Amino acid sequence: MVGKIKSGARKRRVVRPAEKGVIKGYDSNWEYELHTGILKEWDIHSDTVDYIIKHTYHPDFIKKIGKNTIFLEAKGRFWDHAEHNKYVWVKKALPKNIELVFLFADPSAPMPQAKRRKDGTKRSHAEWAEANGFRWYSVYSIPKKWIDSSCVITENPDYPEELE
Repeated sequence: MVGKIKSGARKRRVVRPAEKGVIKGYDSNWEYELHTGILKEWDIHSDTVDYIIKHTYHPDFIKKIGKNTIFLEAKGRFWDHAEHNKYVWVKKALPKNIELVFLFADPSAPMPQAKRRKDGTKRSHAEWAEANGFRWYSVYSIPKKWIDSSCVITENPDYPEELE
């Protein structure tokens, strides 16, 4: 049974083997050979380049409120780190007049892979949003001005007024 993978489990990542005896300042012995040989006139590791991998985000709901635009992301729950990390990057890419706001089905739901705290609780979706500077609501707390009140089944007196 060596090498058999359990159903639903991810296969372990193969770790890149470390090259032995690499000269300090070089990533590999081949790089060292090139730099001390045919590429000795070239600078090595003397510059850096920042790069971004282009992605596209499609907000669930969009509403212009005054001079600002709200992207409202409806989330039942996050499924993995890559998904919730995406929104941190989206937020960084947005212009100042656009805000990404979350509408959680259950703001107290635990985050995926969240570690249990000493008190037995796990980090919630609401706590994640607050820690990352996102405004969030549930269907019970979304501002009245944002919703069609004719669709509200029971009137909730705890709805906050517009926070703008």
